[in-house]
Amino acid sequence: MHCNTQDTEIMILTLQQTLQHTATHCNALQYTATHCSTLQHAATHCKTLQHTATHCKTLQHIATHCDTLQHTATRCNTLQHTVTHCNTLQHTTTHCNTLPHTATRCNMLQHTATHCNSLQHTATHCNTLQHTATHIYSREQLS
Repeated sequence: MHCNTQDTEIMILTLQQTLQHTATHCNALQYTATHCSTLQHAATHCKTLQHTATHCKTLQHIATHCDTLQHTATRCNTLQHTVTHCNTLQHTTTHCNTLPHTATRCNMLQHTATHCNSLQHTATHCNTLQHTATHIYSREQLS
């Protein structure tokens, strides 16, 4: 094959156009690749943010449970305090119920003690009278 100058110039011109066209495509591809890298980087950030948001929702859920538990714990402490007061009141009530019975027994014992004192006093008088009677009887017999 024999080429002339005009054919060579046409081939060179065609080659230059092809190279320019290819370079334009390469630039477009590099531009697209840069955008793809940016998008991938953004997508990674989005995944991280979604993961963080999921953790935040979980933490909010846990915080809600914690608030509920704290509220419940406060109520339990109040109830325990109330139960302690109730136990003290029941103990006091038991003593109060026992006190009238004890007071009645004390009154009975005091009454009995008063009778005992009267009886001892009477017994002393009886002994004295007996002693006197014995002396009188002994004198009469001697006389």
